[in-house]
Amino acid sequence: MKIDGHIHTPFCPHGSKDLLYQYVERAIELGFEKISFTEHAPLPQGFIDPTPMQDSAMRMEEMERYLLEIGRVKEEFKNDLSIQIGLEVDYIEGYEDETRQFLDEYGSYLDDSILSVHFLRKDSAYYCLDYSDDMFSIIIEQFGSVEKVYEAYFKTVRNSIEKDLGEYKPQRIGHITLVHKFKQRFPCPIDFKETIIDLLEKVRHHNLQLDYNAAGLFKPLCQEAYPPQWVVQEAKNKKIPLVYGSDAHCAKDLGQGFTTVFKG
Repeated sequence: MKIDGHIHTPFCPHGSKDLLYQYVERAIELGFEKISFTEHAPLPQGFIDPTPMQDSAMRMEEMERYLLEIGRVKEEFKNDLSIQIGLEVDYIEGYEDETRQFLDEYGSYLDDSILSVHFLRKDSAYYCLDYSDDMFSIIIEQFGSVEKVYEAYFKTVRNSIEKDLGEYKPQRIGHITLVHKFKQRFPCPIDFKETIIDLLEKVRHHNLQLDYNAAGLFKPLCQEAYPPQWVVQEAKNKKIPLVYGSDAHCAKDLGQGFTTVFKG
């Protein structure tokens, strides 16, 4: 079955205002049989978005309308395309209880969900890992080196895999190598291969899936999928399910990189 399991919507404050219908029509045009709308879930209560525009996720007051509108197109196009109501949920260190409470409230309404790390904690401050290469430079200064940023990222991903977030914890780990987004400008002298293999073992142990995210192919300072091919092969060897995701933030990007990541 041809699936795009990671698609954003007009509810995304940093995305486009393309209509849900445009995403659906694009999916049908490209021959997808199933898609998941996985908008950035509202950030945990009490967490302050550290990005300049504070536009990392939709607002809590939009959740009900989001569920209703995705549900509406799901029903309207049910004979043409399987549409899943989903969310991309942030794992934020120190906000596990708030995240669990959110999932307890809304998880039963979801068909699909992704658990992703975008924010890193340093002491009492939080930083958005993938906002821009200039912000990544600031993060490097705060953490002390590129290696230490990578260490913090993979440690946070490990926590996201292992922490108990309740009955509705997402079963797919998002873009597990997102820290590579700016690697062309900030190369890391350590490959972290053993760390990544250990993460894969934990994903396998917890019976989770991996988001096979093509967006990195189109980031000029990355130019590889999240995760790259060697990690994909390791995941396959461990029988870890990989779910392709375009991570589209506009309708035209739905399906981006699908042929590339599955060329072999």
